[in-house]
Amino acid sequence: LTVVFTGDGAPAGNHGYTSSGYSVYEEENDRLTESLRTKVSAIKSLSIEIGTEVKNQNKMLSEMENDFDSTGGLLGATMGRLRTLSRGSQTKLLCYMMLFSLFVFFVIYWIIKLR
Repeated sequence: LTVVFTGDGAPAGNHGYTSSGYSVYEEENDRLTESLRTKVSAIKSLSIEIGTEVKNQNKMLSEMENDFDSTGGLLGATMGRLRTLSRGSQTKLLCYMMLFSLFVFFVIYWIIKLR
């Protein structure tokens, strides 16, 4: 009995079986490669969307920081005025507080009356 081997180590008589086995593996590899390509494409588009969202959020945070800075300046000026007001006489401060309270009371009364 003589067996002839091909260059890849498989017997010559089983050449059809070996190539069909490789074909199955190649088809499986192609299917897995396409699946991987689809997943990589999905991850790429998702990362691009995340990057865009991060840029938008950073822009919004920068705008909020500017708004808070301007509000802090306004609050600082108001606190300065309150310090100046508190340095005056206590009767003057009490008078201002009473006038402010009456003003707020009349505004609330007027709003309720209009309804």
